[in-house]
Amino acid sequence: MKKEQNFSILIAGGGSTFTPGIILMLLDHMDTFPIRQIKLYDNDKERQETIARACEILLKERFPQVSFSYTTDPEKAFTDVDFVMAHIRVGKYAMREKDEKIPLKYDVVGQETCGPGGIAYGMRSIGGVLELLDYMEKYSPNAWMLNYSNPAAIVAEATRKLRPNAKIINICDMPIGIERSFATILGLKDRKEMICRYYGLNHFGWWTSITDKDGNDLMEKLKDYVKDNGYVVNTVDFQHKDPSWKDTYMKVKDVYALDPDTLPNTYLKYYLCQDYVVAHSDKSYTRANEVMAGREKQIFTAAQEIIDKGTAADCAFHVDNHASFIVDLARAIAFNTGERMLLIVKNEGAISNFDEDAMVEVPCIVGKNGPEPLAMGKIPIFQKGLMEQQVAVEKLVVEAWAERSYQKLWQALTLSKTVPSGETAKKILDDLIEANKEFWPELR
Repeated sequence: MKKEQNFSILIAGGGSTFTPGIILMLLDHMDTFPIRQIKLYDNDKERQETIARACEILLKERFPQVSFSYTTDPEKAFTDVDFVMAHIRVGKYAMREKDEKIPLKYDVVGQETCGPGGIAYGMRSIGGVLELLDYMEKYSPNAWMLNYSNPAAIVAEATRKLRPNAKIINICDMPIGIERSFATILGLKDRKEMICRYYGLNHFGWWTSITDKDGNDLMEKLKDYVKDNGYVVNTVDFQHKDPSWKDTYMKVKDVYALDPDTLPNTYLKYYLCQDYVVAHSDKSYTRANEVMAGREKQIFTAAQEIIDKGTAADCAFHVDNHASFIVDLARAIAFNTGERMLLIVKNEGAISNFDEDAMVEVPCIVGKNGPEPLAMGKIPIFQKGLMEQQVAVEKLVVEAWAERSYQKLWQALTLSKTVPSGETAKKILDDLIEANKEFWPELR
């Protein structure tokens, strides 16, 4: 792609509450990543309409030269695009609520991307993401898909296995949010002042080294803080202000105690502090309810206010963490910048003593041909054992989806570290099948 090129962007999942933040970030970076066109695509016309009409007003006021459209027609959406930024939620928050509450009924972790809830969500997401990839390949075969549809680990394994030649990069914003907390703890202005080494799976990893750009160690200062405070800091991080997130950030100190040589991803609490998580869960009001009453309501209220007023001046839309990350990634591909980024990629030796075919999350150098993983070397027994168990879960879920196999999905649930027994796994699975009749393939 040439420097003078202006890019055409499709946001798939146009009705998402994250769409305005992505658009704002794209506009903030027009000087380094020029755009000629933004399109939205969603299969929920009514939901997209509200977000799209508000974004249309915002664009006309701030960058009228950028063409804007929205549609539910795949051909219109995917024709003439350079990048597809995908963040779909099959089943929306109503199904997320069931993902969380069904496992909790059996005193098992109820979480969006971890354990039975993540498996249920993955079984819905696989078909949706593959459909988007097929549309992109049909109508804009030279485009790249930058996917942050959850659960990213299962989606990444599905695309590796079922669409091995697809031009898709799977990403996650969570490490970015954590690294912003690191920067705050260290008194740095930006997380990009740090050079980080990290390995793991999505929502399942560890930082092993953090230095400044001169190579000076920053880990010891971070560890001194984390052992007492976890990752809790007073920031303007819009996404992680809710009480459930503050608890998650504080609980890091207990996960950290298991391996004080590294710094953990926050999501490891669901695998290593299962009893605590269940004991501190409100079975009638989960994170899904928190989001629906909070972010969901706030963003759609803000969008409606823009529509009613006819102006986006002083609007309540925010730029989100992952929005900045996704623009950095698009720019790295478009202009071959060689930027270092944490991405979900096929292992192929990046972790030398781990499954070659596993989709791991490691630092990569990104250019016009996509990501090149950096070597992380060998990993310790503790992390290796946890990761092997979790990779097996993810592979079994994808095989269950592809083969329509009840048995393999039952095995996946049983193998999850969040589930205490095969018997409990079967009860949860049968409830999830009933709840997901509209979305899952029929299992046999």
